[in-house]
Amino acid sequence: MPAITNDWLEVLNQEFKKPYYKELYEYVKEQYNTTQVFPPAEELFNAFHLTPLSKVKVVILGQDPYHNFGQAHGLSFSVKPGQKIPPSLQNIYQELHDDCGCTIPEHGYLVKWAEQGVLLLNTVLTVRAHEANSHQGMGWEQFTDAAIRAVNAQNRGVVYMLWGRPAQRKQSMITNPKHLVLCAPHPSPLSAYRGFFGCRHFSRANEFLLADGQTPIDWQIDPLTF
Repeated sequence: MPAITNDWLEVLNQEFKKPYYKELYEYVKEQYNTTQVFPPAEELFNAFHLTPLSKVKVVILGQDPYHNFGQAHGLSFSVKPGQKIPPSLQNIYQELHDDCGCTIPEHGYLVKWAEQGVLLLNTVLTVRAHEANSHQGMGWEQFTDAAIRAVNAQNRGVVYMLWGRPAQRKQSMITNPKHLVLCAPHPSPLSAYRGFFGCRHFSRANEFLLADGQTPIDWQIDPLTF
């Protein structure tokens, strides 16, 4: 697995030394060596690489990576260029259009958000091909909980977008009164019409960031130029 080299290392370094992580490391290494696992190993920690802890403004929690070929690249809800936009992301784009007037993109590559401080974090970081949730309960949850606690400890306002019950179970970890927690149903086709549409999380996040003296997020995903 690739090393984390930015400021996340300081807060996650203790996790790497714990027994659960050593077991997780051996398990994930064996899975990569013997089965098809997503995302590619070199992209496993992309959420941390692209969004340093000191730059986090918004946290969007997913569950586990997309499990079909060519989709996952280490950011929740995001897919690689050339991939069909998944249904949940289609609904996110629709809400962005209705909330902020954003043009609906023709791709699902969300690196622009990550580079602005949107931590696109799955609570489980790997998955076997075509087997959703296949790496649940192996230790990733403990690792990503440590990351959530590290963001909670930051001395500035951060917006958490918790969509669906699995993400909302993390709400008890967000104890810092500086932060804003926004909850809504998951944007999947099964639940988006139960309150995700119309939640206005994107404009509310920017209003909060501006009031906190921070630069808002430019949510518009631009056409790809490569």
